[in-house]
Amino acid sequence: MTALLLIIYLSFISLGLPVSILGSAWPIMRISLNASPADAGILSMIFVGSMTVSCLFIERLERFFGTGRLALAGISMIAAALLGYSLTPSFFWLCICSLPLGLGSGMVDAGMNNFVALHCKARYMNWLHCFWGIGATLGPVIMSLFIAGNGNWRRGYQSISILEFVTAGMLILSLGLWKRFEQKAAEPEGRKRKTEKKRNPPAAGGVKISMASFFMCGALELTAGLWGASYMVSHKNLEPDAASRYTALFYAGITAGRFLSGFISMKLNNRNLIRLGQGLCLSGIVLLILPLPAVFPAAAFILMGFGYAPIVPAMIHETPKRFGKEASQSVIGLQMAAIFSASAFMPPLFGFILSKTGMGLFPVSLLLSLLVFTGTSELLNRLIPQLGAAAEIKGHINNPHAGETPG
Repeated sequence: MTALLLIIYLSFISLGLPVSILGSAWPIMRISLNASPADAGILSMIFVGSMTVSCLFIERLERFFGTGRLALAGISMIAAALLGYSLTPSFFWLCICSLPLGLGSGMVDAGMNNFVALHCKARYMNWLHCFWGIGATLGPVIMSLFIAGNGNWRRGYQSISILEFVTAGMLILSLGLWKRFEQKAAEPEGRKRKTEKKRNPPAAGGVKISMASFFMCGALELTAGLWGASYMVSHKNLEPDAASRYTALFYAGITAGRFLSGFISMKLNNRNLIRLGQGLCLSGIVLLILPLPAVFPAAAFILMGFGYAPIVPAMIHETPKRFGKEASQSVIGLQMAAIFSASAFMPPLFGFILSKTGMGLFPVSLLLSLLVFTGTSELLNRLIPQLGAAAEIKGHINNPHAGETPG
């Protein structure tokens, strides 16, 4: 299991690499491709839309491929798409390449999230998302090295594509490990799932509330990341370069927070970890609202980052307990689709509202998103009670190595 977990973590670094490189390369890319600044939004919509589609069909894909081959197919699609980006002669072909980029990313994201939720403890889920943050941080750094040298963004995409192909090669070599693990887990898991399906059928209302919770959670993160710097410039009188560093603090807080949350999850269960994160987010938003010197808004972005850090991993890890292992892949696919939909639609919507009402309502919009998210999260807790310690003990007797610490 330890070897598989290492492969999953490296795959999630690869998953994070292409996420943020478009923004860092677009100012120079658009000139060479004769595109407008707003065209980056079209690419983002195609990418997010195709991710959502693959998540909606993830249960069928996982059943057909298995987790290892699903990850291999997804990473291979990402690698080929990035190579296509590097060779593209026009903006039209960027749009075409964005389709496999999003489809592959959704396959890897939903498939491996479900695998860790089913077979690993909560701390490994937090560290999984921490590794995604490492990849998302490294991507722009790699691209900036090529842009700073001679403005060759194509070489930047080629380099990241090579890293993705290396990850795909690693996944090919690991297919035997995946096959042995799946065969070993198949028989006891089958017995457990038959029992579980009778005992805890998925509730359609609960799935919808869970999707709403993920949607608002995504809206909270993406609105903070997209509009935070603009708010600091317009209402805290910061220079643009300083304001961008405040936004970076938010994402740094998420990455560092997920590393620390892995240890905190040894003491707190998923639901209380989510509540702790919501409380930290609330504290950060309050600091933004209060008329305080700039050092306090800096602390606010760090607090919001640390608060947001454990929420998504804990929510995903809780899914098999809430809806049963038989339904977890399907439900996680819907949850991922919800959070990707939020990333596509909510930041532009908030941007339109803020353009009409003024950037001063930015922290208020964050507060409203947090309140709705907290409300749906607590409603889900009441609607779907924990399966209970007895079920977990019974499952451990049937398969004593399930969820065990790797190694």
